[in-house]
Amino acid sequence: MTTEWTLVRVLRNRAAGLCLAAVVVSGFGTSALWLASGVWVKDLTGSNGLAALCLLAMWAPTLAGPALGTLADRVRRGPLLIAANLLLAALLLTLLTVDSPGRVWVLYGVLFLYGATGVVEDAAQSALVATAVDPKLLGDFNGLRMTANEGMKLLAPLAGAGLYAAYGGRCVALLDAATFLLAAGLYALLRVREDKPRRPEGSWRTQTAEGARHLWSHPRLRPLVLAGGATMLWTGVNGALVYAVVDGLGRAPAYAGVLYAVQGAGSVAVGLASGTALRRLGGRRFAACGIALTAVGVALRAIPSDPVALMCSAAIGAGLPCVLIAALTAVQRESPAQLLGRATATAHTLLFVPNVLGLAAGAALVGAVGLPVLLTVLGLGLLVASGALLHRPASAERAAAKSPSDANPA
Repeated sequence: MTTEWTLVRVLRNRAAGLCLAAVVVSGFGTSALWLASGVWVKDLTGSNGLAALCLLAMWAPTLAGPALGTLADRVRRGPLLIAANLLLAALLLTLLTVDSPGRVWVLYGVLFLYGATGVVEDAAQSALVATAVDPKLLGDFNGLRMTANEGMKLLAPLAGAGLYAAYGGRCVALLDAATFLLAAGLYALLRVREDKPRRPEGSWRTQTAEGARHLWSHPRLRPLVLAGGATMLWTGVNGALVYAVVDGLGRAPAYAGVLYAVQGAGSVAVGLASGTALRRLGGRRFAACGIALTAVGVALRAIPSDPVALMCSAAIGAGLPCVLIAALTAVQRESPAQLLGRATATAHTLLFVPNVLGLAAGAALVGAVGLPVLLTVLGLGLLVASGALLHRPASAERAAAKSPSDANPA
């Protein structure tokens, strides 16, 4: 099956096509607001620290992912997606009142609720897609989703910055609200038959823990999620070193934008090919190869050369998404429908929170440890994570033999 034919099959699926369209539309608005919000706070307060808090406000709700994901298992996912996007559109309208330093708290509050709603929406969408799309095509869908997200990260921040410069932050907020209204309309067009959710048993804490218990006890999911979390931790540290790498090249700080663009292009490319690669290699080997490629890209950043730096950025961009796509696809395939929202949200927390911790650690280490030494250690850490995935215990072999969802070994 060629990649082109597979993409056609995915896009011909009505539910998959509408979900991808909603991801593109809402992702554009999110990426535009992500950059504009920090600039907005900086202009109002003059504080770099307060501007940086915008990103923290959006990321903080990920820590509560397992609890928030429970919502996606208590109601039908289609109506939940519509309600979540309408809620975000309404919330963004409150940013029209932000016109002075004393109103910055409104922006922080909206960004926090924005992040929390996004956690629920990601869990609900993942569960809905797992119901609507052929399991053999889930890898292709997740790769296309990654491609759409990375593509928006390349285009939308520039559009958001331009719109902010011309008309101000409130205009960016209106644009983002419009994208969520359009996304809600796209989800309203979905025609997916969903079973009525089972009546929840036990306390909210007990229900929340079931997602983590499922991931930890499953012999195919646990190694992928753990390797993904370790990879995101190391690459978070690497991300905090980008300006030090730029300094080593003798370039201005703005050159970091070039490196980020090349990295994004690598992620777009691997997203298009991920479904085919997953079928041919299996989830574990696909993830391990991606982590190893990332390790090489991180370690070679120690060489102060523009061509090497660009190739390293492309390698990191192509390698890093592999473990994320493999892990999230495996969660969709291997989790019961009634548990999928919690399992997905818990996996997101375990995968993406380490990235934030890595950024913080990198910011602390960049001035204390030599850049070549730090990059080499990070590369070795990533290689260890890659090697751990290639070690296949007997329990995983038995699980793979019993699972009909993937013809290739994970």
